[in-house]
Amino acid sequence: MIRYPAVAGQFYPGSEQALRRELERCIPSGVAQRPAIGVISPHAGYVYSGSAAGQLLAGVEIPATVVILGPNHRGRGALAALSPATGWQTPLGVVPLEQRLAQLIRRQVPAVELDSEAHGQEHSLEVQVPFLQYLRPDVAIVPLCLAFGDYEGCELLGRGVAAAIREYGEPVLILASSDMTHYESAEAARKKDSLALERALALDPRGLVQVCRSNRITMCGVIPAAVMLVAAKELGATTTELVTYTTSGEVTGDMQQVVAYASVAVR
Repeated sequence: MIRYPAVAGQFYPGSEQALRRELERCIPSGVAQRPAIGVISPHAGYVYSGSAAGQLLAGVEIPATVVILGPNHRGRGALAALSPATGWQTPLGVVPLEQRLAQLIRRQVPAVELDSEAHGQEHSLEVQVPFLQYLRPDVAIVPLCLAFGDYEGCELLGRGVAAAIREYGEPVLILASSDMTHYESAEAARKKDSLALERALALDPRGLVQVCRSNRITMCGVIPAAVMLVAAKELGATTTELVTYTTSGEVTGDMQQVVAYASVAVR
């Protein structure tokens, strides 16, 4: 079963030629690539956040397998939903799902369910796939769409993903898909987001969730980011890097109602 794109032609170009041109615009050339355990990458329309994602991923050595963790914006389907598809199609072609790693994750975390409803219209995972295809044409993915909100769930899933990756025995990148503050002024967004990014850069997943809750920071992928941080720490991560921070206002000129985007590498 193939999952067909839900937001091609909306969040990113719907034809292969136009998409390749847009990815060439977003992804800088000549950047030294280094391995990473995890990343936080934004998921808005490419015109707004594509350059932030491109600058991040251009500097990462993309392995053959990537676990993508994204928020469930519509709240449909399972709380932790693994796509049951055998492949995801984009205008660049079909990306296979890495079935062995997917099965290992389900074995480690039985609460992860095979569920297509959660993924059907969700954009947060889909928009990451063309970047991965472009940079690593033979990439395979494990897409997990998350709708739970408790930190205990982050610990459970993060530790399970790490254990599954260790058993898998091959290099894996864990990509958490998230935008930052939504629909506040650029100044307010930067102040709030600095609190969240401080915790992320300190490899403090619990603190990240807590600071977003206590300061009403509308980081839509805070749970995927926390899961990634838990797993990355389990896998030995020690360093972090804020690659980019920007807002939609840099494109629209409206600094009073922005969405903010950050890209973070964890090694």
